[in-house]
Amino acid sequence: MKIKTLLSALLLFPALLHAGETIQLFNGKDLTGWEGLSGFWSVKDGTITGQTTAEHPTKGNTFLIWKGGEVSDFELKFQYKITAQNDKGFGNSGVQYRSKIADPAAFVLGGYQADFEYGTTYSGILYEERGRGILAQRGQKVTVKPGEEAGKFKLEVTGETGKSAEIQASIKQNEWNDYKIVAKGGHLQHFINGRLTVDVTDETPEGAKSGVLGLQLHAGEPMTVQFRSLELTK
Repeated sequence: MKIKTLLSALLLFPALLHAGETIQLFNGKDLTGWEGLSGFWSVKDGTITGQTTAEHPTKGNTFLIWKGGEVSDFELKFQYKITAQNDKGFGNSGVQYRSKIADPAAFVLGGYQADFEYGTTYSGILYEERGRGILAQRGQKVTVKPGEEAGKFKLEVTGETGKSAEIQASIKQNEWNDYKIVAKGGHLQHFINGRLTVDVTDETPEGAKSGVLGLQLHAGEPMTVQFRSLELTK
């Protein structure tokens, strides 16, 4: 594995992208600019494809990491499609942002995640992988405030972005969906198919202001997740 190449490349992003500039993160042909566990990620039909099978499961959540460097304030647009290849209807994935590399050898990330799934519960939420867990449910406006003790936090639901069931009804199963992430300072927003799913203000010291991007392949039942049209604007 080219771990040194991956880690050194993470320092290049500030020099590559100027404010207001948009770049394509995927060339539609191969995984140039990305790195992950061999055997789980490929390019199929012009999409970044992550797949697990009964014969080839992943031991834990693993990620395809963008090697272009860290992101701070940005807008990321992409399309996703997720397929459950099991009788339990399981399929879960997401995009990590402002994240840290927890295990370089296994390509494990921790940090903010724009979640989505094959089911009907988690798509659009803000989840913190290997951290504080769910920070906002779909349809919520939330302020994350410091707790009374160091390292503690509390979630204050200050409003709603819409009805969760109505947002879910606009998400297409087994088809392509549009996702947008907007991060500016401590203000984080997720959109699916044009609908604001969460609106979060993280006021805690633990709230990351920069970090890496990655695409999740979740452990569990066999599934396939695909990504295309990834556009990043600073």
